[in-house]
Amino acid sequence: MIGSVHATADAARRERSRRPSAGPGRARAYWPLAAVAATFTLAQLLLVRPGMGLGWDETVYVSQVSGHAPAAFFSAPRARGVSLLVAPVAAWSSSTALLRVYLALLSGLALFLALRAWRGLFPVRVLALAGALFASLWVTLFYGPQAMPNYWVAVAALAAAACFLRARSDRADHAALWGLGASAALMAWMRPVDAVWVTLPLLAFGLVRRHWRPLLVLLAGLAAGALEWVIEAYVSYGGLAQRLADGSEIQGGLGLHFAVVDQLRSLGGRALCRPCTGALPHPVVTVWWFVLPVLAALGLTVAVRARRTAPTLLAFTCAATAAVPYLFLIGYAAPRFLLPAYALLSIPVAVALLHLVTAPARAWRPVVVTLLALGLAAHLAVQLAVLTGAVNRTTAAHRDWSRTAAALHGLGVRQPCLVTGHEAIPVAFYAGCSSAATTGHNANSTEEAITRTARHTPVAALVPAGSRPPRYARSWPSVPLDGLRLYYAVPEAGS
Repeated sequence: MIGSVHATADAARRERSRRPSAGPGRARAYWPLAAVAATFTLAQLLLVRPGMGLGWDETVYVSQVSGHAPAAFFSAPRARGVSLLVAPVAAWSSSTALLRVYLALLSGLALFLALRAWRGLFPVRVLALAGALFASLWVTLFYGPQAMPNYWVAVAALAAAACFLRARSDRADHAALWGLGASAALMAWMRPVDAVWVTLPLLAFGLVRRHWRPLLVLLAGLAAGALEWVIEAYVSYGGLAQRLADGSEIQGGLGLHFAVVDQLRSLGGRALCRPCTGALPHPVVTVWWFVLPVLAALGLTVAVRARRTAPTLLAFTCAATAAVPYLFLIGYAAPRFLLPAYALLSIPVAVALLHLVTAPARAWRPVVVTLLALGLAAHLAVQLAVLTGAVNRTTAAHRDWSRTAAALHGLGVRQPCLVTGHEAIPVAFYAGCSSAATTGHNANSTEEAITRTARHTPVAALVPAGSRPPRYARSWPSVPLDGLRLYYAVPEAGS
């Protein structure tokens, strides 16, 4: 292991010494990575409709900086990273399409930079294939242009691992130190707890091998990214321990849960599997998930033989620790939770696939290449089918919220206004209203406060058809709409 670490460091230094200092040579060296990133961006714009509308969680993040609607309740597990990420667009425009284009372009650039950080640690063909494998997953394409944190944790984790390796092998590589600090800060900025899980192997490796500079930079980046979240915990949530406890409660109580089957159920295109019941998707949809760790293990074996143990092992172990909380510590699933693991595993998987293509004897090589090509083509077809279904279902759900908002406007519930009840948070954002809840994880008001508000501000309560309305809305007029009953109170002007 030690010999392979030093061999990898020497190889990285030799690779850097061979690189052109500037100009077209360097550009040619990076064009495969740029091509992968550009294709990823274009695929997002074509396959994930820019006009898809914002999802539930997206409305929470965007509302914090948007002038379109008041800020929604911000629960304990959330962090402000996404809100700040979208602020350059959301602060002055309510166009969802513009926001999607902005995020697609930004996500493509981030993928390029993350792959570029691995230059010198692996051949460019490995990195280009790794990027293509990660970028072609339906969940990556689906969440790349969304105002959600998981993709950004994934690309930051990929970059952080590479920058850590580069910084510990070359003390003169100051760019790697800056990249490590920035990547760690981005992870913690987006999801502080996830950032800790992802970086556990880097922290352990730095301590064992006494790589103090990259270790301190990593810790400084994590601290810088999480600082606002920690301060907010004391200002608004009763302290850090209380915020962590509240976050655990909202997530169903963190503890030993076997969520592997739940994650399998979510692979069919379910954005959130909670409660996670129902049949598993067809095996053709889930087979790649079982092949993934096998190929990653093969890639690690190949890397050991090629004396690239350290970079491959760190990518593998960071992926494992990133996946642990979402496979074994929570009682529900969402496919986006495992994006950091998929990004990091793409490196050893690419190593394995290229080995399978080049290792067989010449007589068998065409057969192996053909089988792999057919397998990858089938995999891409499945990913496209799942993505198409997920986009269609999501678009339909968002249109329902838009219709409900339009109906509220027609009833006189217009800004300034308040929406409560079933799916109040997204509907309120679409209607330009505030949202309130008296029970549940998003509770931020009381029935008495809502009653007082209704005396001078338009208020609507959304109730599933056949259910009893809340006590404060029982005397209000109501109308049916799309499986809901809309109870509303619109004070007369001047009242």
